Amino acid sequence: MTGNALITTPFGAASTARDVLGGVDLTGRRAVVTGGASGIGLETARALAASGAEVTLAVRDTRAGLAAARQITDTTGNRRILVAALDLADRGSVARFAASWQGALHVLVNNAGVMATPELRTPEGWELQFATNHLGHFALATGLHAALAAAGGARVVSVSSVGHLNGGVLFDDPHFLRRPYDPWAAYAQSKTANVLFAVEAARRWAPDRIAVNALNPGRIPGTGLARHMGGGLESAPASFEANSTDVSWKNAEQGAATSALLAGSPLVEGVTGRYFEDCREAVPHRPGVRRGIAEYALDPDKAARLWRLSTGLLAA
Repeated sequence: MTGNALITTPFGAASTARDVLGGVDLTGRRAVVTGGASGIGLETARALAASGAEVTLAVRDTRAGLAAARQITDTTGNRRILVAALDLADRGSVARFAASWQGALHVLVNNAGVMATPELRTPEGWELQFATNHLGHFALATGLHAALAAAGGARVVSVSSVGHLNGGVLFDDPHFLRRPYDPWAAYAQSKTANVLFAVEAARRWAPDRIAVNALNPGRIPGTGLARHMGGGLESAPASFEANSTDVSWKNAEQGAATSALLAGSPLVEGVTGRYFEDCREAVPHRPGVRRGIAEYALDPDKAARLWRLSTGLLAA
């Protein structure tokens, strides 16, 4: 790739995580996957394990995590699958996870998330989706920065969503303290924040050789992400798909492919600060097509502003 050309790969929307990492040797690499007990997190972890990486499943429910770890070992033969407690909405839990990490960390996949929750808040008064999807992962990644830098060529993968197209970060009222709560606006800002994090982290951490990229996994029905919508993405209101003419439905293995690509494939070595979908860099969003990347999600000024906002909230 040269200049500003978009990055492409031989893989596409139908590729699976195992396809993307087939033949890739990740022996000696250590990875953390948040929400790795189910859905695309589980399949991302499985693909990394199949390539030889040591994988830590960072999960709220450690019993589910242990069951997932056994399943990964059974299907890959890799016994280096660990489980650790992590609640992204709990600052103490995130701090304990980061403090307990020993040694270098080569891959961090910020995968876990919630979507379209009722109006819920953390003890700090933070809106739950922004707190979980963005602030928790922001605190985790910054808390693990030294371990990532020690790896020499680490990768951070920020799982965003096509939902970011529904709106940007509401900088004047991110926690809906002065405006009526809208679960989809809250989800959209948290997913835009996932991309803006990648943009600013890529800039800040370039001297440490830490690559940071974001992605849209596609629409995967029946995952835990949609539990507040009746159990499946099929329950989303019509307004959520307004003006859509191009929507990709995938199974979990396909949904994990772009995460696996950014986490372990040599095809994207050195790539940073980008947004991918269907195993390639996304094109700019065009009205009427529910694909691509919104201009505001790649805005470096907004990315820097979000970093300052996040740092301030977590320091309070």
